[in-house]
Amino acid sequence: MSQPPNTAARRLVETLVMNGVDRVFCVPGESYLAVLDALADVREKIQVIACRHEAGAANMAEAYGKLTGRPGVCMVTRGPGATHASIGVHTAHQDSTPMILFVGQIALTDRGRGAFQEVDYREVFGGLAKWATEIESPERTVEVVERAFATALQGRMGPVVIALPEDILGADGGPAPIRPVTPAKAALDSAFVEQVRSRLAKAERPLLVLGGSGWTGDAAAAIGDWAERIGLPVSLSFRRKDLISNDRSNYAGDLGLGCNPKLTARAKAADLVIAIGARLGENPTQGYTLFDRTRTADTLIHIHPGPEELGRVWTPLLSAAADNSLAALALAATDPGRTWHDEAAAAHAGYQAFSTPVPVTGAVNMSECMAHLGQVLPADAIVTNGAGNFAAWLHRFYRHRACRTQLAPTSGAMGYGYPAAIAAKSVHPDRDVICIAGDGDYLMTGQEIATAVQYGINVVVVVVDNGTYGTIRMHQEGHYPGADRVIATDLRNPDFVKYAEAFGAFGVRCERTEDFPAALEAARNAGRPALVHLLTSAEDIAPNRTITGLRS
Repeated sequence: MSQPPNTAARRLVETLVMNGVDRVFCVPGESYLAVLDALADVREKIQVIACRHEAGAANMAEAYGKLTGRPGVCMVTRGPGATHASIGVHTAHQDSTPMILFVGQIALTDRGRGAFQEVDYREVFGGLAKWATEIESPERTVEVVERAFATALQGRMGPVVIALPEDILGADGGPAPIRPVTPAKAALDSAFVEQVRSRLAKAERPLLVLGGSGWTGDAAAAIGDWAERIGLPVSLSFRRKDLISNDRSNYAGDLGLGCNPKLTARAKAADLVIAIGARLGENPTQGYTLFDRTRTADTLIHIHPGPEELGRVWTPLLSAAADNSLAALALAATDPGRTWHDEAAAAHAGYQAFSTPVPVTGAVNMSECMAHLGQVLPADAIVTNGAGNFAAWLHRFYRHRACRTQLAPTSGAMGYGYPAAIAAKSVHPDRDVICIAGDGDYLMTGQEIATAVQYGINVVVVVVDNGTYGTIRMHQEGHYPGADRVIATDLRNPDFVKYAEAFGAFGVRCERTEDFPAALEAARNAGRPALVHLLTSAEDIAPNRTITGLRS
């Protein structure tokens, strides 16, 4: 029997529709059955994608938010469902991604009794989310959900968690939504723009660093065109390699893990660093060693949408709280009255040399495989990854040529890449979407291949299998050398081709560099979800690094 038209559950779904939500990633649960029932009436507007694990669903929602700039929506049940989904909330927080997690909750009348799966979500998610709340008055449902959209999108973007007590979902939901939420965005003051222009005009070794979330394609293109025109070297922050084309003549590389030594030297020597959107946290600043606080007071201009990030670690010369895209468009309209083309050429030459394939010891050269990806995939292909040393090969040797073509967790979350790829392919079924995953990384969420098959989401995953938790093994050997000190890092993996085929997907095995192009082509043309099982040597753990203990 259908619900009355004005229940809190229906008002919640109406608010999602009003705000342009076109898909919900979920694992169903009895604690929010009323919301699922309301979603059944809007199938033509909102696709509900049921996943095999809450971590997969939450990662899909996070990737959706990162890709589209609109809040990704995830729904899970109470207790275990919520805690399983917490990884996606953590990634959304670290990555500044708009996301809303709805969690079924025990009845309000049972709170404090230690009821079945009872959790205080404000307490559990208070440090992970921008806002964690619980709808306690059903007539305020629209108010709370609209605030969630505004909170997720305004300032530094991030996740919101809303608990849904099951006994309020069928109650009167109060007034209906009237219009979609329009997030407030701050722009740069004209006097500040002039200060930046003046400081840039006096700089001899400037560097522009771009990062963060919420960028529009037009703004990324405008700042890229402006910087290239004046010869201003541009670096991208950790796992933000897609903000401008890596083929631009002034592109200097990304400030990530395993950074180009020439780029770190350039950043340290810069007499002016203009950072837009980048938090300048631990990874892009190489463990907080890239800059010196006494120097940043004279050299750093920091622009970020979240005022709490300004001056948090680095004392700036100038700072402003502003939307990344609005700030970029304002700076792109200025003329510093000089150029730095020699600096730009040197910076780009350093990037090109660093991204040239390197020799390895095994039969599969990941640097050549990742370079091949960049050669054969169209510019709008979306490439995703989780966490592990395998990703170092991707980030160093693959060229991004268009905005919003990279989905990767700055949080360092294993298991992220494959759900992210499914989300991306669901949004853009006409584009190539390739996930590069480590063997340990993939099996944390690999069961979502069932979701891909069920919904006909024909994503390709390349499983880089070296039979070990490679990053940890590398650190073990570095900190505690000796073959007898290796512990808990060896993996016994399945035959990944048979694994894929068991779900109804396509699988192909590849053991040599020269066989990778054909394997990739077969996977791309399979007409169904596909997996390339790429066997690599653990000795070739990362570019220019080996696990020496495995050598005979």
